[in-house]
Amino acid sequence: MKIGYIGLGNMGGGMACCLSRNELFEVVVNDRRREAAQPQLELGANWADSPAEIAEQCEVVITSLPGPPVVEQVVYGQNGLLDAMRPNCIYIDMSTNSPSLMRKMHADFARKGVAVIDAPVSGVLSDAQKGTLAIYVGGDRSAYDRAKPVLEALGADVRYMGETGAGMITKIVHNQIALTTIGVMAEGFTLGVKSGVDPEALYDAVKAGGFGQGKLLQIVPFVIFPGMFEMTGKWGMPLSYGRKDLALATELGRQLDVPMALTTQVELDMIAGCARGWAGKEQTIFVTLQEERAATSLRVPTKMTGDS
Repeated sequence: MKIGYIGLGNMGGGMACCLSRNELFEVVVNDRRREAAQPQLELGANWADSPAEIAEQCEVVITSLPGPPVVEQVVYGQNGLLDAMRPNCIYIDMSTNSPSLMRKMHADFARKGVAVIDAPVSGVLSDAQKGTLAIYVGGDRSAYDRAKPVLEALGADVRYMGETGAGMITKIVHNQIALTTIGVMAEGFTLGVKSGVDPEALYDAVKAGGFGQGKLLQIVPFVIFPGMFEMTGKWGMPLSYGRKDLALATELGRQLDVPMALTTQVELDMIAGCARGWAGKEQTIFVTLQEERAATSLRVPTKMTGDS
């Protein structure tokens, strides 16, 4: 099977490498930066100069892009996918995208006989490289069944969530819960520390409880306590990505008249962080705004490092 992969950033690059190592697939890649494709090319993938060139030769085309405007450009822009994809092929968008844009693309591609699937992912960079991501799929069930071998090569937990847009809605809800929980942690830890509880003792106590069994809390000692908000490739995503994800969540809330007060407040903190020049920092950096409001620092001397 010949697969085209467009978007070789943090997660996309890892997924494209995973496919390039798989003997079942012949992979063709494209990115706005040719140098981003070097790891895939070294694994045997081929380069295409445009999305259209990929669409003209591949049975399955995958995009993993920063957000809706870039997806829209790749699909509808000059040398884009829509005009070039062939009937009976499959287009899979693995970006974190807008459900309304997914539904528009589904309708537009359907007129050309092309199936569209939304399949955003959850996991860390090593999961992308190893093919152990969680993948939330939306689209026609028949299209999902056809694309399943590709998706299962990228994910250890592939879930069909429903019709077009359902995968994106699932990812948006997942990220909305995760990102607003970071805001709640900021309030809780500053409250506890300002009340006189030792930060590391408080962390250990919370970790021992029900909430602490989840993965989100694990980032606290490695990123927040030492203030290590530079992107290292081990923890998290840039603040600009988190801001984009929450914007998608609040937009969906407005569309459905769902009040999202805390989500909106966390989004505003992320916007404020980006305005301070933190867009490329690890996304939990916005908790430092709560530290300022509480006049309390969560920095502690600790032996914990990102290598643990």
